[in-house]
Amino acid sequence: MSPPPRLEKDNGLSSTGSKAPLRSGKKSVEVDVGTSPSTASIPTCTQTQSDSQPTFPEGGLQAWLTVIGGSMVLFCTFGVVQSFGVYQDYYTRVFLDEHTPSEISWIGSVQVFFLFALGLPAGKLFDEGYFHHTVISGSVIYLVSLFLLSLAKPHSYYQNFLAQGVGMGIGMGLMFLPSLTITSHYFRRRRSLAMGVVIAGSSLGGCLYPILLNNLFDKNDWGWGVRAVGFIDLGLLLMANLFMRTRLPSRKYKPDRKTVEFKTIIYDLPYMVFVAGSFLVFWGLFFPFFYLQYYGAQRHVSPTVAKYSISIMNAASVFGRTIPNFLADKYGPFNVMIPSTIISGGLIYAMFGASTTGGIIAFAIFYGFFSGGFVSICTPAASLFANDISELGIRIGVLSSSLGLALLTGNPIAGAVLSPPTYAWWRSFVFSSVVVFAGAACQVLARSSLVKRKGSNIT
Repeated sequence: MSPPPRLEKDNGLSSTGSKAPLRSGKKSVEVDVGTSPSTASIPTCTQTQSDSQPTFPEGGLQAWLTVIGGSMVLFCTFGVVQSFGVYQDYYTRVFLDEHTPSEISWIGSVQVFFLFALGLPAGKLFDEGYFHHTVISGSVIYLVSLFLLSLAKPHSYYQNFLAQGVGMGIGMGLMFLPSLTITSHYFRRRRSLAMGVVIAGSSLGGCLYPILLNNLFDKNDWGWGVRAVGFIDLGLLLMANLFMRTRLPSRKYKPDRKTVEFKTIIYDLPYMVFVAGSFLVFWGLFFPFFYLQYYGAQRHVSPTVAKYSISIMNAASVFGRTIPNFLADKYGPFNVMIPSTIISGGLIYAMFGASTTGGIIAFAIFYGFFSGGFVSICTPAASLFANDISELGIRIGVLSSSLGLALLTGNPIAGAVLSPPTYAWWRSFVFSSVVVFAGAACQVLARSSLVKRKGSNIT
């Protein structure tokens, strides 16, 4: 009697892998064949097809509607975050001119902190089947806070801080991670590309909002500038909530599903090295998104170029958040993300030489592209550490929360070392560049550990 066949289980998270039929008697059951040699198991006679890992359509109408819906959410949330350089410039020169750049940057830092830090509870709610409840609640909180921001009075720091930093930040945080992670219900092989398309929505928002806000702020129309953003976001978030749909059963409807132990995630040393590296990268990566427009104005470059520098950077980021993701599906997320990170660190240091109109434009284009490569691939890279798809929400949530802490403190530190009114810009450039390089070194270590674990260089 021949021994039972040996199967390779696939956790549904590998970027490679194929399907192979298992034949037993007259039945044929299709199972996933993964790449990890450590996940082998032997089927028993009681196994059924329902016990196998989920399949992924890799496309279809509902899949792409969900991707479009997620892209709309990031257009409204992360796109606003990437436009904060407009607010930083306007607050520093006009609206809150009695406050230092570091104090003003706390508004944007708290906002983006909540966007990422709420990823852990939002990811948990996503895993438990409360996707729509979470996203709808976030949409309402965000829109109410945005319209309240339009009523803020000049030189009222606390009003801007509470409405823009706290209120909008909490709303963003409830929407951001679930809208990004939902693509994992439809894509495995092309997951990096799908997530890249979703994240590219933030770059499109980062192109539109600076143009809109700068033109209205120049007319001293603060209220209608913010309300215009609010009405755009109202329409987009309404459509996004209608487009996005869950597909796989949650733990709420599948009580026998494997429970994820939080300490298992924390004790995963290679994963925590990856999280630490991502923290360091985000600590310095967003300095240009907050300060480039103000830096251009300080260097007396063309006012038009300074005003549109954030839009130029975000336009380049559209390509930086799609092309590298396409390559990541082919060559592995880490193999694309690490070079993008190293180049981004070098560009931040080179920003010191961008003191002319041409220099600002060139920096904005190159930095927008290469920084986008890290931002968009970071989440797909985190999914490689998961042993099962049930871990996806909490692993990305842990990563997201750590990134929130980095963004909460990174830009205020960079703003504090500027030392206004003399503005020693080189200090901010060196700080931001060094921490990005340190983060890249951690990513190299994490990749090495992951290769040993998976036995594959496609990481």
